Amino acid sequence: MEHIEVFRRLGVALAIGLLVGVERGWQEREIRAGGRVAGIRTFGLTGFLGGVVGTLQSMTGPFLPATIAALLGLLYIAGKWQETIEDKDYSITTTVAALAVFALGVLAAVGDLVTAAAGAVAMTVILAARQSLHSFLRGLTWVELRSALVLLAMTAIALPLLPDEALDPWGALNPYSLWLLTITIAALSFAGYAAIKLMGTGRGVLLAGAAGGLVSSTALTLSFARYSAEAPEGARHLAAGAGIAGALSFARVLVIASALSFSMLVPLASALVPAMIGFLAAGLFSVLRSKTATEAPEIDLKNPFELKTVISFAVLLGVISLISKMAIDYVGPSALFVVAAISGLVDVDAITLSTARLVGSTIKVATAADVILIAVAVNVVTKVVLAFTAGRREYAMALGEASAVAVVLGAIGYLAARSFLFA
Repeated sequence: MEHIEVFRRLGVALAIGLLVGVERGWQEREIRAGGRVAGIRTFGLTGFLGGVVGTLQSMTGPFLPATIAALLGLLYIAGKWQETIEDKDYSITTTVAALAVFALGVLAAVGDLVTAAAGAVAMTVILAARQSLHSFLRGLTWVELRSALVLLAMTAIALPLLPDEALDPWGALNPYSLWLLTITIAALSFAGYAAIKLMGTGRGVLLAGAAGGLVSSTALTLSFARYSAEAPEGARHLAAGAGIAGALSFARVLVIASALSFSMLVPLASALVPAMIGFLAAGLFSVLRSKTATEAPEIDLKNPFELKTVISFAVLLGVISLISKMAIDYVGPSALFVVAAISGLVDVDAITLSTARLVGSTIKVATAADVILIAVAVNVVTKVVLAFTAGRREYAMALGEASAVAVVLGAIGYLAARSFLFA
């Protein structure tokens, strides 16, 4: 190995230790000098030591790294033991983090630098998220934990056993694919659900709207509508939050469809990106016109990992996939427009998944884009109707205006791009 390459790898090993050391030092910044087991210097040297040991491994064999790691572990354990006696602090996080830094230092010396650096960043993020993770666990209910465990068991154990072939003559019902897509959507929704759990609703309507948009923009719109009756002075502020949720739901559709068929990215983006901008701009305008800011209400969102919710979505996805295939075979691709309009009243994810899977094999990109956008437009109108039904007039009008701006800009963008995309 050339000298420059050795220096580069040792530098990364040192940087790994310093990165973790900064986080550990900040967490324990109130402790007197010398009163903690390890700080930024010790972690930096631990990472550097791992790099040196890894570099020497080619000459000494695996015995030296194993011996140094064992001795290092004993030193940290001894220091932690004394700290426990003095401060009654029984956490071993720092000791485990130090051994991980040493291992990443060795990896930086003999393995892939990018992997080592990414591992250090991931570990630092986990260490820094201590308060948030603890708050999340305190707010986690047994029902939510049980649902997640059951779902993971059904995925890790049952998924490999499911047949990976269609069970119907139309090739729509593939148990393996349907369950995999269902779990993927549930995980995406759970990201927003967890964000709300972590930050709560006390950080404002706009942040709650952004997180809620990843779970269910329809449920969030309805929750905000009901709350607008109790807080009429903040109706426009609530409408802005619902608009942000709508914009995030557009982004969600774009990501899901593009992940299944990359050819869908450009045609959908030509409509959904201007629509997102419209929602965000209208939301900003609503905030500026709002009489006063308001706290976000408790959002009535179902746990995306609840078994009943997941199975219901799987059934819906299977039904829409089957109906779509049958409609194409017996009527033609144009029948999907009706299916999309009906599906958009209830859910957009299912029609997005089922349609994107047909691109290239059964329908053209242009038809698929039309189908998905029809479902999105119907869903937007449905949410406005819910706002008028359950919320104050000011809330419904503000959301209706934002939705109209989004739909118009989306239509203009799509029609402008259509002649170039589908010529």
